[in-house]
Amino acid sequence: MPRILQADVDEVKARTNIADIIGERVALRSAGVGSLKGLCPFHDEKSPSFHVRQQVGYYHCFGCGESGDVYSFLREMDHVSFTEAVERLAGRIGYTLHYEDGGAAPETSGRSRLYAANTAAAEFFRAQLLTPDAEAGRRFLGERGFDAGAAAHFGVGFAPRGWDGMLKALTAQGFTREELSNAGLVSTGQRGVYDRFRGRLVWPIRDVSGQTIGFGARKLFDDDQGPKYLNTPETPIYKKAQVLYGLDLAKRDIARGDPRRVVVVEGYTDVMACHLAGLTTAIATCGTAFGTEHIKVLRRVMGDDNASGEVVFTFDGDEAGQKAALRAFTEDDRFNAQTFVAVAPDGMDPCDLRLQRGDAAVRGLMDAKQPMFEFAIDRKLGGFDLSTVEGRVGALRAAAPIVAEIRDQLLRPGYERVLARRLGMDPTEVRSEVERAARGASSPQQVRREAPLTDAVTGAPVVAPVTLSSLPRSPDVAVERDALMGALQYGHQVDQALLNRALEAPFRTPGLDAVREAVAAAPDRTRAGWVTEAVNSVREPYRSLAGELLMTPFPARDEERAVATVADLTRRLVLRQLEREKQELLGAVQRVPADSDGGRALRMRLRDIDAERQRFAES
Repeated sequence: MPRILQADVDEVKARTNIADIIGERVALRSAGVGSLKGLCPFHDEKSPSFHVRQQVGYYHCFGCGESGDVYSFLREMDHVSFTEAVERLAGRIGYTLHYEDGGAAPETSGRSRLYAANTAAAEFFRAQLLTPDAEAGRRFLGERGFDAGAAAHFGVGFAPRGWDGMLKALTAQGFTREELSNAGLVSTGQRGVYDRFRGRLVWPIRDVSGQTIGFGARKLFDDDQGPKYLNTPETPIYKKAQVLYGLDLAKRDIARGDPRRVVVVEGYTDVMACHLAGLTTAIATCGTAFGTEHIKVLRRVMGDDNASGEVVFTFDGDEAGQKAALRAFTEDDRFNAQTFVAVAPDGMDPCDLRLQRGDAAVRGLMDAKQPMFEFAIDRKLGGFDLSTVEGRVGALRAAAPIVAEIRDQLLRPGYERVLARRLGMDPTEVRSEVERAARGASSPQQVRREAPLTDAVTGAPVVAPVTLSSLPRSPDVAVERDALMGALQYGHQVDQALLNRALEAPFRTPGLDAVREAVAAAPDRTRAGWVTEAVNSVREPYRSLAGELLMTPFPARDEERAVATVADLTRRLVLRQLEREKQELLGAVQRVPADSDGGRALRMRLRDIDAERQRFAES
């Protein structure tokens, strides 16, 4: 298979802003000169430890240690090959790739074909919505207040009633039946291969970057024996537990909001209604309950590292909707943001509310939102007769565990008082029951001494990565650390001869010395991408340390001061080397006769060192 020319690989990376690519999935905020940070997409965390440096095109998580360039980010997040990652970014910026030996572009891998098949299917469905056979679909949309412009904005389409219309259209474009099956677009039965979606209104489901990965389809005809809603099955690119409909459209407004607010609704038409009414941060799950994986996705997009954000659940007012809200409550503890429930007074969903009362009524849901804990408490109390002592005691016992789950120690007393007022009981009694419930929910944790990790193949102990926090604390180590930090982040802007001179001698700390070797060995520190190669070449267990040195914000107000500080640090390293050499020579002079050739050579070298030290001290 022909390989992409290295020059093209470097050029595509140089033209791509890594912050734009990562920012499509993670809300990034300023973290110092040239640095951005957000919640790590590779592990679940409450406070942001994931840093991105646009200038060097690199990311690093101080929590889990994941690091790399824009290609490795796409490979890890989307599970694509290196070639696919390069080709995807090249297509994004309109760059024509060249391959070794003048070869043509290689056949793209299975995952790329799945994306391409879904994109082609979405175009097919959109075109079909304009045909006479799609009258039922257009009528369905019109009856719910959605015109042609709304359908086009959300990419809504129509799957024709025939057996294999889409199958024929896409195979004519070069897709194989196996590819279409792997994409979840066709099924196989006794009559052969046929379209999965037939006679249905179709919504494209996109990932956070906007790529179509699947579909949700609503039946339109009475003779359709299938379920009311039919979704794409699980595929290599479609995982319903991680997908949120509308997030590709909502993500920018979520990240820009003040407060950052996400509105969680139940269906595709509810998302459409909210967006068209002005609630452009509405999203929905796709054929599954709202769960922990959805929360992880939302927290990264929101930048959910404090309690200033809002997550508002809008469910139907019927029993099923209330159960959905209570299911969401059980996941509330995973959000830092404040969580609310918004239910229309007469239980209408956002789509019906917009249709009957207009856009303002949909926006008004946000004014009527109720804190999630309060909603959960009210639903618990609703199952008891509060006019009797027995009913109030039973209600207290049922609701106390909810209040006990409130982790904010300033909020909990307030909800204890709310519960006391609802029940008409003494606040002290309520507080005692809440404390009892809290004790009952806390089970003793058995502390186990874990055995050292070993390699699964060799059985040898696995050495833990060295990190900045594990370095010794001393002035010498601080100089080495800061100098390497500056060399990795601003080495291309300082005098290369001076930097080479500073990196000649070994450092005292093994981890920092391993990084020094990699930086010193870099053949051209002015070339784009050199720093990624240098970090990746650091031997284990010190590679994570190199990533931290690259990503930790350099202590300077701006780039100009940073470059000046790096230059000063390199001079200090050179002066330190010269001082060490001088002390060694002074010791040697004591052991060699002064009038010998060796003695004269030592004294001459001492004079040279003093002169060199003087030059660096004055520079």
